[in-house]
Amino acid sequence: MTAKTIEIGNIKVGAGSPIFLIAGPCQLEGLDHARLMAEKIAEACAPTGTQFVFKASYDKANRSSISTQRGLGIEKGLEILGKIRDEFGVPVLTDVHEASQCATAAEVCDVLQIPAFLCRQTDLLLAAGATGKAINVKKGQFLAPWDMGNVAKKVESTGNTQIMLCDRGTSFGYNTLVTDFRGLPIMAQTGYPVIFDATHSVQQPGGQGATSGGQREFVPVLARAACAVGVSGLFIETHEDPDNAPSDGPNMVPISELGALIGQLRAFDALAKGL
Repeated sequence: MTAKTIEIGNIKVGAGSPIFLIAGPCQLEGLDHARLMAEKIAEACAPTGTQFVFKASYDKANRSSISTQRGLGIEKGLEILGKIRDEFGVPVLTDVHEASQCATAAEVCDVLQIPAFLCRQTDLLLAAGATGKAINVKKGQFLAPWDMGNVAKKVESTGNTQIMLCDRGTSFGYNTLVTDFRGLPIMAQTGYPVIFDATHSVQQPGGQGATSGGQREFVPVLARAACAVGVSGLFIETHEDPDNAPSDGPNMVPISELGALIGQLRAFDALAKGL
């Protein structure tokens, strides 16, 4: 797949560039934990020279239950992300859930991410686009891949073409997602880089009643397949102790396994792109 190039800091995304990684814990847990994760991700990426964007959410506004943790909030969360950006010299990404959050988040973040459930929310897309920041739009589990062309045009209408389209699986019955890899080159026909979210593609939404389940053992399988198709980047959430993480633990890759996985993925990526 070929796509126009966008730039996130010093990372070139698309147009045959090697894959980059969007990685971090699902939910911000504090500055010390964010530092630990950024350090470990950098160590995992270093042997292959893989560039990464640090990802973590200050608010998980679409949790399965009212009883589950949402996060630190926008003020504290952005303070932490700003420190990670400055201390580690890496771009940072977070989710935005309301149009009113976009300008504030853009003061700190290099990438604003539109959650899958909100990918058709016009006001949110326009507000995100108006910041001029790179925008990573998750494809809704309920959308066909070709529907993302209309989503991209909403952001484009602001004059912002720093757009990435991200696949995170498609609803398949109850509490289950499936990945249709035909959707990746179909979304790439928009001309924008395509990202594959290997973490949430193995999620079982609401599968544990008050929380979502997941099958993290399939993250490497799907990530390798996406690299073989030729995606521009991969979204992989990681944690030092996923089973005790406050959000999406069943889907997250243990940080101790990330380095070996990146090595495999870079090999598949090089083969697919002839690098």
